[in-house]
Amino acid sequence: MFLPIGDDNRDRHLTPVVNYILIALNLIVYIFFQEWGNNLAFTYSYSTVPEEILRGVDIVSESYVEEHPITGQRILIPGLGKADIPVYLTLISSMFMHGGLAHLGGNMLFLWVFGDNIENDLGHRNYFIFYLLSGILAALAHVFSTAFFSQDTLIPSLGASGAISGVLGAYMIMHPRRSVHLWVFITIISVPAIIAVGLWFVFQVVNGLGSLGGQEAGGIAYAAHIGGFIAGLIIIFFFPKIKPKPKREIYWGDR
Repeated sequence: MFLPIGDDNRDRHLTPVVNYILIALNLIVYIFFQEWGNNLAFTYSYSTVPEEILRGVDIVSESYVEEHPITGQRILIPGLGKADIPVYLTLISSMFMHGGLAHLGGNMLFLWVFGDNIENDLGHRNYFIFYLLSGILAALAHVFSTAFFSQDTLIPSLGASGAISGVLGAYMIMHPRRSVHLWVFITIISVPAIIAVGLWFVFQVVNGLGSLGGQEAGGIAYAAHIGGFIAGLIIIFFFPKIKPKPKREIYWGDR
C-alpha cells in the first residue's frame, strides 16, 4: 500500500487557486448537499447513470429493499430521482460527489498533490477546462464500457476520480522525473513521478481487467480511471503551456 503525500514544488510560480476551489467544492457538496453521505436521494439523482446518458432521458425508479448477504440486514436503496438539470450535465455534477469519507479523502489527497503542478503548467482557466474535460471523458468511458460489457447500466457512478486520473496522465507527460513523496507502510520514500504514477496506473489496469463496467471490484469504476488517465495523456498536448522554463529543472534526487 502506498499513498502520495507530496511532491517537489520548488519551481512552482502560480498559486493553485483553481485547485483549491475544486477541493473546496468537493467538500462543500459532500457536507452540505450530500449531508455527509446521508442524502442518498440527492446523490442518486445527480450521479451519472449510464442508461440515462445513453438514452438522453432522466430515469425515475422506485426505491427497494436489499438484504445484506452476510449480516442479513435489510437496507433501503433509494430509486433514481429526477434531477433539475439536463441529464448530460450529470457528467459534471457527479464529479463533485463522493460515496464516503474515505472516497472523498483519497481523491482530494491526490488532487492536492498533483493538481497544483498542472495548474502551474496550464494557467488557471485552462486547468479548469482541462479538469472538467478529463472528468467528462472519464465518465463517458465508464458509460460506454458498462454498455459494451453488458453491465447494469442503471447503477449510478460518482466521484472526482476520473478527472483526477486525467490530471495524473498529464503529470506523467509534464513531470515524469519530478520527485514524488510516498507513504509506504510505516516509512516515507521519494521516487520519480513516472514510477509513482505508473504503479498507480498498472494497479487500475490489473484490478479493472475483470470489471470494466465499473460496479464490481468494490464498486470502483476502473474504466473511468483508465479512460480519464488516457484522456489526460492525450489532451494535455492540445493545451498551451504558460510555465516559463526555469533556470534549473527540479528532478527526482535533487537536493
